[in-house]
Amino acid sequence: MQSARPRKLQSPAGRGGAGSRVGLPPPPGIRHDSALWWRGRHHAHLAPPRDGAAAAGPVGRPRTHGFYARDAGVAHRTNLGLLRQIICQESTKFKNVWTTHSASPIAYERGRIYLDNYQCCISSIAQEPRILYQKPKCSKSEKIEDALLLECPLGEMLPSLSDYKSSLIVLTVQNWLLRLSADSGEVLEKIYLTGSCCKFRYLSWDTPQELMVVKSAQNKLPAAARQAGIQQSVLFYLAVFQVLPLSFIGMLEINKKIFGNSVTDVAVSNGILIVMHSMGLVRLYNFQAILEQFIEQPFDLGHEFNWNGQVGVVGKYPFGLPCNIKITDIPPLLFEASSLENAFQIGGYPWHYIITPNKKKHKGVFHICSLKDNTLAKNGIQDMECCSLEPDWIYFHPDMSGRIIHVGPNLVKVLKLKEVKNNTNQMEITEDFTIVANRENCVNNTITVTASGRVVKKRFNLLDDDPEQETFKIVDYEDELDLLSIVAVTEIGADGRAHLDFHCNDRGILLKSIQLLESWDVTYSHEVYFDKDLVLHIEQKPNRRFSCYVYQMVCDTAEDDECSSHEKTEKVFRKKEGRIFEYI
Repeated sequence: MQSARPRKLQSPAGRGGAGSRVGLPPPPGIRHDSALWWRGRHHAHLAPPRDGAAAAGPVGRPRTHGFYARDAGVAHRTNLGLLRQIICQESTKFKNVWTTHSASPIAYERGRIYLDNYQCCISSIAQEPRILYQKPKCSKSEKIEDALLLECPLGEMLPSLSDYKSSLIVLTVQNWLLRLSADSGEVLEKIYLTGSCCKFRYLSWDTPQELMVVKSAQNKLPAAARQAGIQQSVLFYLAVFQVLPLSFIGMLEINKKIFGNSVTDVAVSNGILIVMHSMGLVRLYNFQAILEQFIEQPFDLGHEFNWNGQVGVVGKYPFGLPCNIKITDIPPLLFEASSLENAFQIGGYPWHYIITPNKKKHKGVFHICSLKDNTLAKNGIQDMECCSLEPDWIYFHPDMSGRIIHVGPNLVKVLKLKEVKNNTNQMEITEDFTIVANRENCVNNTITVTASGRVVKKRFNLLDDDPEQETFKIVDYEDELDLLSIVAVTEIGADGRAHLDFHCNDRGILLKSIQLLESWDVTYSHEVYFDKDLVLHIEQKPNRRFSCYVYQMVCDTAEDDECSSHEKTEKVFRKKEGRIFEYI
């Protein structure tokens, strides 16, 4: 689901997410910017709820109108409302207009498809693929590790004309930070981060489109050094930048001597430093206060510096950036919680958080508690009690309504927070609506009778996510059209078949269903993006084979109906600038 919020370019493994994401979605495709969310390597997001019911309208629903009746946003929302009506019409179809394949991961962002480690960019807007740029194959030393889309801020004067157009911030394997034109691939800026002290691997937003954080891989000593008893105290390095114009704020260390020996990972989001510990502990610190308190000396990119006996130019090879933020004492702790696998989210109104009790037997059980006093909400223990290979997942709704989405194999529950009657200090969890998978034809009888009259008893029951039953794989939210999109998969014979359903975000009513023509293997990794009049399916097959299927909205014709069926159709192959595309 493509949305207006900024996103990270990536092709994560797993069920993926139907659409726009910065970092990992709350699990499968999530996702995701309405809450602080952490699970795994380096993905966390934090966004505050709206400033009270007066600004947001009724609690639990996003605001639908701007402050002024005739502002530009009103016309834009009106146009999006018309587009939503057109998309949901029965006569509107989505046609698989073309397909391409790649031996490297495929990424999508705002109408652009990136292949070959961002060396090739294809516009997905027209029915014919248009290659925006195709750069020569890069060497292993120039490989791009991570990327972020950077867009021009509104109402600000910028130093360069190129700053007013979309660009990519990319991080290379050799610790170079490059800003590339999103349309031509031209290098606009180059910054050398550091030498051999660490390897930077991850890009993320602290404040979207304002403050960017570059994180290193975890520092590990060679085996020989560890055997010799040498201790490694510095675990991670974080470099912080203001964007457009790109400026260096500082670099800091995450040191075991300060944060403890059990630290396993860190992340930064909206002014919060999130520190993960091996025992499932999550600790939050004020990142802005850390920057202000412990910075030793500010530095500007391109200026000469003399630092710890080194003389060079900030951001230039071979010196790179100085580590000018030294944390000498443990910062004040804002909040801590213990959760299984460090899974932790903050959201809702008033603030609540979601954790899983830190024991394996509680996997799949979610506790929703008040951030103010850690009180468990009434009905705050959510457990679908599903028996499935893949666990259910939960996250705060990205529409900023404060609601919660809980997804299982055959259920999507949208929950909301409301005050308990006669007790304004406690909140309770109530069900807003539920979406149920279509399993009308699925009969799971434990006893069957053969034609000869013999009674046969089954020794096992089907799993809740058995491939023969319709199962939800991806759930996401398209914020511009205010639609929930759900990918449901059913195995028919040897092939799996998937369809993308659009549901009303307010009531959960099914408005539109789109059949995906290609087969869906549940053992592969999938991502589905819904971007207004475009649907994009990215599939990762074994042996690093990637496929990208592009669907576009078309008017209903007999020809389109033929192309929307699962029957075998003739494929046409065409070559453009050395790349082969399939047409149906």
